[in-house]
Amino acid sequence: MERRAGAASAHRRFRARQPEIVHTHSGKGGILGRLAAHRAGVPIVVHTIHGPSFGRFQNALANATFLAAERYAGKVTTHFVTVARAMTEQYLAAGIGRPPQYTRILSGFPLEPFLSAKNDPELRRRLGIGNGDFVVGKIARLFKLKGHDDLFALAPQLVKRCPQMKFLLVGDGPWRSRFENRARSLGLGTHFIFTGLIPPAEIPRHAAVMDALVHLSLREGLPRALPQALAVARPVVAYDCDGAREVCLEDETGFLLQAGDLPGLAERLVQLARDAALRERLGRRGQQLVKQWFGVERMVDELYALYLKLMKKKP
Repeated sequence: MERRAGAASAHRRFRARQPEIVHTHSGKGGILGRLAAHRAGVPIVVHTIHGPSFGRFQNALANATFLAAERYAGKVTTHFVTVARAMTEQYLAAGIGRPPQYTRILSGFPLEPFLSAKNDPELRRRLGIGNGDFVVGKIARLFKLKGHDDLFALAPQLVKRCPQMKFLLVGDGPWRSRFENRARSLGLGTHFIFTGLIPPAEIPRHAAVMDALVHLSLREGLPRALPQALAVARPVVAYDCDGAREVCLEDETGFLLQAGDLPGLAERLVQLARDAALRERLGRRGQQLVKQWFGVERMVDELYALYLKLMKKKP
């Protein structure tokens, strides 16, 4: 009922204001918004795909429902913006749209706070991180499909091999108490640091106290945490999921692993813990890549150019 009311309200606003372009985001909102815009006669309907709304990460019924809805909404979509080539490939393979309807525009963000972030001794002290600790960071909601369980499964052997290894989990979610209990049950309560939800402005400071970032999600478009870590010159280790491979470049900005490759994950983290020169090389290359591609100004310019192009083709 709430969603139908929201769609009806959007339709009324579109009819009243008569915009030339409606640009939608997210799964459910994107579907409802596009249909409402089409019904209101909006000539250009753009949708950004930040991550897949269908796939093996959910049950068969939910997958079929979202796939059907995306195909239906796709018929009234003028153009798709994707944050990763992987999204373009997945949606085209599902029969949604045609290749000329897709443009990849990376999700930019203000880079300066990350480029200037320093390894803050005061923040390290407050978090309980010692001078000689090796900090494995993870920025993600504490919930399913984010890969925290894999990190906990490896933690005992990682700490045994590298006693100074600590795990900084930035984020909050419904599984926080479960993970806190698991850390204690493993006898690793002092090795896992839970920050909870922190303001976006604090992300650069926290990323800068990490020595490496892991991204183990099983569903993502192009995870923002990866370019954020690279922006502070920290190497990344990621599962090869969706768009991760477009910024986690093997032995160039970090290491890319098949999902669930726990032995490989352990070896890469130990390797990074023991090789400061490797961390420096990967981090600096990653920072160069992010400076080139992820500036918010570049994203805005590319979106503006796309809008102008679509306006010229408007019926």
